Amino acid sequence: MITIAAVAGGIALILAWLVGANVRVIQQFERGVVYRFGQVQPRVRQPGLTLLVPVADRLQKVNVQIITMPVPAQDGITRDNVTVRVDAVIYFKVADPVRAAVDVQDYMSAVGQVAQTSLRSIIGKSNLDDLLSNREHLNEGLELMIDSPALGWGIHIDRVEIKDVVLPDSMKRSIARQAEAERERRARIITADGELQASQKLALAAEVMSEQPAALQLRLLQTVVEVAAEKNSTLVLPFPVELLRFLERSTPQGAGVSAEADEETTRALTAKIADGIGLLRLEEPATG
Repeated sequence: MITIAAVAGGIALILAWLVGANVRVIQQFERGVVYRFGQVQPRVRQPGLTLLVPVADRLQKVNVQIITMPVPAQDGITRDNVTVRVDAVIYFKVADPVRAAVDVQDYMSAVGQVAQTSLRSIIGKSNLDDLLSNREHLNEGLELMIDSPALGWGIHIDRVEIKDVVLPDSMKRSIARQAEAERERRARIITADGELQASQKLALAAEVMSEQPAALQLRLLQTVVEVAAEKNSTLVLPFPVELLRFLERSTPQGAGVSAEADEETTRALTAKIADGIGLLRLEEPATG
């Protein structure tokens, strides 16, 4: 009896050891891939306790969390012949644990190499302006280029982002000059638009005043008041054309040949002055 009990106890201990040695815990962020006699099993083990067949099974755990991988800076020449250095970052995860464990030896290294070659390719296909101002479109293109081979390895590319674009110093100075010229061009356009609108308003005001002579006289008086308020020593006023015509009508007739010549001369001068605008200069008397 003692011998049978000892044997049974030994067998129970062996069984307990075998069971304990072949029970595995899979974490929530992991999936289990089982190889049975070297052949992968199609069923993926889920989080929790999983039991393996002693001697026959081997478990490989695969992390399914999103992995952040920085892409080293790559030197390249853009389509418009500018030398740049660009780096990026990739966010990806394992979508098919079986393919990630079987179809590729090291999916981390494989994704990293594809990302570097794709980044150099996207640099050569893009202009400098695209790298600086249209990164969202380039990120989408880079994501498609990396995701295409990664799908065959059971990897899903979640997002790709270009981090930084480093330019030569000479190109930085050239871009700064270009930006300054663009700002100056916009300022000139704004100034020209303002002058055009002001000239249109002035033309409209002149048309209105030409129809209303009283308005022109009021504007003249307003200008005189504004100039007088500045305490200038000299004040220039337009000479009324009507006064010249009055003087022409009041000139006496028939005082001999010299008088007629003077009258003709006066009329000629009066006609010339009437076509233009005279200026009457009024100076303040000097104070002692």
